[in-house]
Amino acid sequence: MNAQELRSMYVEFFKSHDHAQIQGKSLIPENDPTVLFTTAGMHPLVPYLLGEPHPAGERLVNYQKCIRTGDIESVGDPSHLTFFEMLGNWSLGDYFKEGAIRMSFEFLTSPKWLGIPPEKLGVTVFEGDETVPRDDESARVWKLLGIPESRIKYLGREDNWWGPAGTTGPCGPDSEMFYDFGKEPCGPDCGPGCSCGKWLEIWNDVFMQYNKKADGTYEPLARTCVDTGMGIERTVTILNGKKSVYDTEIFAPIIAAVEAATKGSSVSGYTYGSDAEKDKSVRIICDHVRSSTFVLGDPRAVSPSNVGAGYVLRRLIRRAVRHGRKLGIEDRLVLSSIAEVVVDIFKGPYPELSENRAKIIAELDTEEQKFLETLKHGEREFEKLLPNLLKDPKKIMSGRLAFKLYDTYGFPIELTEELASEQGLTVNRAEFDEAFKKHQELSRAGGDQVFKGGLADHSEATTKYHTATHLLQQALRTVLGDHAAQKGSNITAERMRFDFSHGAPMTAEELRKVEAMVNEQIKRDLPVTVRVMSLEEAKASGAMALFGEKYESQVKVYAIGDFSMEVCGGPHVEHTGTMGTFKIQKEQSSSSGVRRIRAVLE
Repeated sequence: MNAQELRSMYVEFFKSHDHAQIQGKSLIPENDPTVLFTTAGMHPLVPYLLGEPHPAGERLVNYQKCIRTGDIESVGDPSHLTFFEMLGNWSLGDYFKEGAIRMSFEFLTSPKWLGIPPEKLGVTVFEGDETVPRDDESARVWKLLGIPESRIKYLGREDNWWGPAGTTGPCGPDSEMFYDFGKEPCGPDCGPGCSCGKWLEIWNDVFMQYNKKADGTYEPLARTCVDTGMGIERTVTILNGKKSVYDTEIFAPIIAAVEAATKGSSVSGYTYGSDAEKDKSVRIICDHVRSSTFVLGDPRAVSPSNVGAGYVLRRLIRRAVRHGRKLGIEDRLVLSSIAEVVVDIFKGPYPELSENRAKIIAELDTEEQKFLETLKHGEREFEKLLPNLLKDPKKIMSGRLAFKLYDTYGFPIELTEELASEQGLTVNRAEFDEAFKKHQELSRAGGDQVFKGGLADHSEATTKYHTATHLLQQALRTVLGDHAAQKGSNITAERMRFDFSHGAPMTAEELRKVEAMVNEQIKRDLPVTVRVMSLEEAKASGAMALFGEKYESQVKVYAIGDFSMEVCGGPHVEHTGTMGTFKIQKEQSSSSGVRRIRAVLE
């Protein structure tokens, strides 16, 4: 079974169980500065798990593109990926543990669906602790379905607990499903969840059962929800009897593109499978180019930069270039040719890749060229340091100097070590790692200060700011023209940022008019009302919709008096008089043809 067949079958199965198919969302979360990327299928559904009614109903199914970079250093092994696809189904106050587990088991084992032998499955459930009891209910259902006690493992919070999106809120135990590859157990405690390679997780059912309160205690939720996720790449690996996600049909054409890229002026080409270390570089290039292609092809795409999601994108691209050098690719632009293959593979389920093909190619070529120049610059700086380094009888380059090359010129430590080795030198890697760790801690501290609040935060302050984006959007269109369309926003409890299309800096008079218009609507104390209607009705009524967003057939339309009407998912104030005074602090360029306003409510 290939990935497309799995996508279709999963959706078909849950539609047969009365689930409505909803659209997957952008990789760049809207109004959520808590994360840089959509990290799980449930991420765009947090408002509905928190209690917002979903226009499509209480049973939902979709597939979602995701990126996680926490394990980026592990990419290159047989299973780790930065970009992956999640299949998900949700119950918003409808079925709970027994319903979710029975449907999971049916889809996995029924000959009509995936047909995995039940004896190849094992599961984990929450073992309980001093605050929350053991999840005996999930274990009971698994036993009823024929999973023996020996294949049910009780594990702690680190493995089988889904925490709240913030410090408080909905949370609960989960039950994970694992496939047994048939290897000998690594010891007496080996069971589902063991990392020895015998077991591979393929599905996770999360049960939103409790509300974590500010005092750290848990109370049962009146409205329980289910959130599940199945990884497409891992499941396809299992269904095809492969040992690695990179051995599946998903990656075969991308690996072939990398092999083709290694055939150049100075090298004769590399064939995957010839050398373990070079194979790792091939896998890293495959993964990183695939991730970069999806980020650049997203409706809310970011460009490579030195901050936030743009920094992660730049790191992925440059890491791919560096591993290309290990395969003999130097001074040639090759990533865009690999990206073309990625677009062709995924343009069916993700048509935005085909629509943004030209942008993907241009951005990759530009960033790859920049990095090649960075590498040349770094090599020149190393040459300047070399005479003094060679005078050292110990022939050791300090980690401090190596970190300066990295921090100032973007020169990777691996290349510094390579150049040093050619001159009979070694690098004090421990000293470099210490400097790098301090750099990471400073970056992380800065990030923690910036990325808090957002979508998962339905506090009074963020709700006011979210409503203010509607007023600002309409005011900009009135003052500047209908071309001033929203291109993204970022909200915390302290301020809002709003990006919109406009080709020139706003004048002081234009800013004054926009600010005054927003404040006029606040003073009018306009009611905020919501209606559920078809997308066609919403468009016909004149409701604004976010550019590039994928909407369901049924949508929520929020009207703010007679001033603004917009398709949106919430949250909003009930009337504008509670919002305070709107103040624009700054207007500046965000990217080509896009301006950014930073504003506060005082």
